Amino acid sequence: MGSIWTAETEIRSREPLSGDISVEAVVIGAGMAGILAAYYLQQAGITVAVLEADRIGSGQTKNTTAKITSQHNLIYDSLIRTFGNRMAEHYARANEEAIGEFERLILEKGIECNFVKCPAFLYSRAEEVSLKREAAAAASLGIKASFETDSELPFSVAGVTRFDGQARFQPLRFLEKLSEEVTVYEQTRALKAEGKQVETDRGCVTAEHIVFATHFPFPNVPGYYFARMYQERSYVMALEDAGRLEGMYLGVDPDGLSFRPYGEFLLLGGGSHRTGVNRREGRPAGRAVRDRQGVEMPERGCRYGWLREQARAFYPGCSEAAHWSAQDCMTLDGIPYIGRFSERRSGWYVATGFGKWGMTTAMAGARILTALITGQECPEADIFSPQRHFTARAAKELLSHGAYTVKGLAKHLLPAENDRIIPNCPHMGCRLEWNPDEESYDCPCHGSRFDREGHLIDNPAQTNCRRRNRS
Repeated sequence: MGSIWTAETEIRSREPLSGDISVEAVVIGAGMAGILAAYYLQQAGITVAVLEADRIGSGQTKNTTAKITSQHNLIYDSLIRTFGNRMAEHYARANEEAIGEFERLILEKGIECNFVKCPAFLYSRAEEVSLKREAAAAASLGIKASFETDSELPFSVAGVTRFDGQARFQPLRFLEKLSEEVTVYEQTRALKAEGKQVETDRGCVTAEHIVFATHFPFPNVPGYYFARMYQERSYVMALEDAGRLEGMYLGVDPDGLSFRPYGEFLLLGGGSHRTGVNRREGRPAGRAVRDRQGVEMPERGCRYGWLREQARAFYPGCSEAAHWSAQDCMTLDGIPYIGRFSERRSGWYVATGFGKWGMTTAMAGARILTALITGQECPEADIFSPQRHFTARAAKELLSHGAYTVKGLAKHLLPAENDRIIPNCPHMGCRLEWNPDEESYDCPCHGSRFDREGHLIDNPAQTNCRRRNRS
């Protein structure tokens, strides 16, 4: 089932590339980040072409919960302690200004995309100390943040961190309107980038500036983003007759839920896990555990089932209008990679690793990249630079990420479970794992996904996979 955004919006199709072209800048990927980057570059007087392997907004943008917010979980207290006040201020300002820029564009262009200003909340049912620290840290950086004890949620909480001046919208309606102002070539897959050329299955594009906005960058070297990121899946349901909320809520506890209103719907999200890891480490497969509310959550698969149980427990009588899932690129230190792709590639740029905050950071990323490409001063670029200081947290995450990769690479040498035919990922050869919730083969190493027949769904893989028969 698709998201409620796709059910409401059909973006006009564009022709594929039909031969070789030359432009000043080429953007690979026509999601929110790619279209925004192309728009701002064009506004700066640069000729731009956007390459999209499928359709505009057909990747992660269509599966977002579409929150426009500077509240990115418990981040500001950590940023201050890790990078200092100045860098934390740059992160806060980039995202706060992104909210304002969305509002400006929507009002200026008259885009009807259900844009609503509202507060955003972090909540915990277990403790309040971390929420108080986060509220104080955010407020010290100029964000309108406070700690409160009351909420609109259908259960008691220990406390909430409130951010005022945040927003929500219908992302595909916004993208539909803005994409009309840039040149997009759909059904045009970028295969290789070298120097100032991008080779596609429809022709070559020559450009002084190449922007990778493909969610997960497909070149393995230089940059080595496959070693510096992993991907997570999360699950969402649109509920009818589930009451009304003013704000948007995210739980910081393990197995915490997210709540976000949209018209007559309530979007309920949760069940996040590393892509390709469909059972909890350290427990026998199939054994159920209970969440904090005493609801059983199966170890393997059935995440939609778990969400339905949560919905029935909190909103008796509600009905499910749609369900879908999202895939998020996670960096080792929790901060996106926005800036120069590598010191070894002049003219290459990247915007990736947005975590679960892709709408706001897509806007921030587009403005940062435009400043870098046009030679404008941009102090906020430092905190997002892919070449930034390697932190202790990042080192720890690198070891953990590397362990998954080693395990995934080793598995393809072993017999398949129950003599099943198990495909291997064409990206780097990791054994793919079956995701019963979505009937897809997912890579636990770097997050590529394939359907039952081995057809590519999500990158960084660039080709379909082949199955290996085992006797």
